[in-house]
Amino acid sequence: MNGLLDTSDHRRRAGLLLAIALISVGMWQTQIGSLILYPFTLLATWFHEMGHGLAAILTGSSFDHLMIYLDGSGYANIRTPVDAGRITLALISAAGPLGPAIVGSLLIVASRTTATSRLALKILGWALIISTAVWVRSPAGWIFLPVLGLAVIALDRLGKPSHHQLAVQVLGVQACISIWRSFDYLFSSSGYVGGRSVQSDTATIADALLLPYWCWGGAISIVIAALLWWSVRKAFRT
Repeated sequence: MNGLLDTSDHRRRAGLLLAIALISVGMWQTQIGSLILYPFTLLATWFHEMGHGLAAILTGSSFDHLMIYLDGSGYANIRTPVDAGRITLALISAAGPLGPAIVGSLLIVASRTTATSRLALKILGWALIISTAVWVRSPAGWIFLPVLGLAVIALDRLGKPSHHQLAVQVLGVQACISIWRSFDYLFSSSGYVGGRSVQSDTATIADALLLPYWCWGGAISIVIAALLWWSVRKAFRT
């Protein structure tokens, strides 16, 4: 398939992607569902922590390393300047849940054509591999992230054109909804990383700015849902 998807296929494919998003969120809330989606769980953690890390670099902080654990949790080790402002701290925290949604929406939009779909697969695959070499410092990350990266690159090289587009769309959806893997995380003051209780991103934002953490959880959820809706409409617009 070259160029835009056939018009008759647009509504069905858009509905499929939104259904995948809802089903994935639901499955992540169950033990068996989490097991089935385990590769996507690790990918979701990578998206989330890379969002923190890249935001830190862009705001003048230091992204030291990234840890991913077998239970699917992880963290980005970031060193901020002693004079870092409240907005900087809030932006770094918000980039965890919002960064993946922005990248995911761009992936979905990239699926409009075969050429851009293949380019997106190449970029994502190599990003997984390169980021592992540069930042990842945990055995689980060393093992699984390069495998995921190689799988994405293999799909680019060996898959059919229609598979390229569908794969980019599914990966984009998974990136967008990755923060809802633990649905209550956005609306909690803490979470667990490697078995230890840590402050949640929304609680960190609340400490840096105004309003309680659950308000920020709601605002972030609305933005993510809007990005997903916009990107699906954009991808299937004739």
